[in-house]
Amino acid sequence: MRYILIFWALPLGIFWGWYFLSYYDINFGLLFFSRVVHDFAFQFYGDILGIEPSTIPPLVARACVVDTGIIMAIFAFRKRKAIMSWWRERQASALPVMPVAASEAGRVPPAE
Repeated sequence: MRYILIFWALPLGIFWGWYFLSYYDINFGLLFFSRVVHDFAFQFYGDILGIEPSTIPPLVARACVVDTGIIMAIFAFRKRKAIMSWWRERQASALPVMPVAASEAGRVPPAE
């Protein structure tokens, strides 16, 4: 499971790191992070797919969200016993303790 998380998170981090650095043209003197390469890459993918290049980033973001949901569902399924025991402990400790009702103590006159 550790390797799945590494091979899932590492490409996402690299891609989104490149995307935002190149989108805002923070290039550190490297052509790879320039806005020119950013625009070329998305124009190239747009031409291949036959769609507008500006629609690609939202599609990639949606795919990342779906992939993240699938990976987290697999992780939760594998750890379901630990998650259920944690949930039961949390629910047991969250139950309020019933305080002694004021009517059981008897009516006390106000202090003067």
